[in-house]
Amino acid sequence: MMQTLAQELGPRDIKVNAVAPGALGTPINRSAWETPEAYLLKLIPYRRVGDPEDIAHAATVLASDSMDYVASSTIYVDGGMTLFPGFGTGG
Repeated sequence: MMQTLAQELGPRDIKVNAVAPGALGTPINRSAWETPEAYLLKLIPYRRVGDPEDIAHAATVLASDSMDYVASSTIYVDGGMTLFPGFGTGG
């Protein structure tokens, strides 16, 4: 989708990128990261859940002139969670 949108909107100088958030420390998944039996932290190499600010920082950088030539990309802001299931299993 990002590629198609970037092709259509790029000629109009509109950058199209996506931010794909991982697990965030929000109330909806609190039991997955805050309880003693929390399994979520075992899936994240960075060993913490993200803060909403982590997502905001990525979006801010993507929207800045510093990333002017970046188009049709998806930035995963997930502490390495996309490495699962290989992470932590030896494979």
